[in-house]
Amino acid sequence: MEKHTVKVRSVKKVTHDVLQIVTDKPKGYDFVPGQATEISINKPAWEDERRPFTFTSLPQDEYLEFTIKTYPTHNAVTNELLQLKAGDELIVHDVFGTIGYKGEGIFIAGGAGVTPFISIFRMLQSQNKIGNNKLIFANKTKADIILQKDFEKLLGNHFINVLSDEEAEGFEHGYINEELLKKHIHGKGMKFYLCGPEPMMDAIEKQLKHLKVDNESIIKEQF
Repeated sequence: MEKHTVKVRSVKKVTHDVLQIVTDKPKGYDFVPGQATEISINKPAWEDERRPFTFTSLPQDEYLEFTIKTYPTHNAVTNELLQLKAGDELIVHDVFGTIGYKGEGIFIAGGAGVTPFISIFRMLQSQNKIGNNKLIFANKTKADIILQKDFEKLLGNHFINVLSDEEAEGFEHGYINEELLKKHIHGKGMKFYLCGPEPMMDAIEKQLKHLKVDNESIIKEQF
């Protein structure tokens, strides 16, 4: 089983409850955009508390980056990550994950479920292959949108935000539904990438199947 201790280079907040953590990268440690690893904190009583987090850096970067939603009210790993500072250490383990880029399509994310897509979109940007890919991103409020400005710059009108708890101009309100999906499906052969809470993913998968999307076109990761 792979296991590496890495030093934290920087920690910063990207939303009110999301951290961006950058660490050193072990030699020969490789992953595919969209994949994840389990992380624990190299402190007494925390070394064996492992949680899965997605890489948001690129494989060719000389560092690792993670974009992590924290839960300050939980006395658990993400709360402990809020105390993290440069010079502290994390333990990274084996690489895993089934989401990888398989062609143009619609990326559908709920909350922190967007994290596997960050590395994928960064890879496409580095290859000038953003093309007609779209991101439909569901959150409670505008304040919850991870890397909003980055996605707006990258995707323009192909970045669609859906807010369940807030009404705002230029944003869809409510939940991702069949009508919204239908509006953005153009032509056959599109891929649909899903990542988010299980109930949301189950509902969207049913909607896609009702819209005659076949199983092979749906790529998903539970988050």
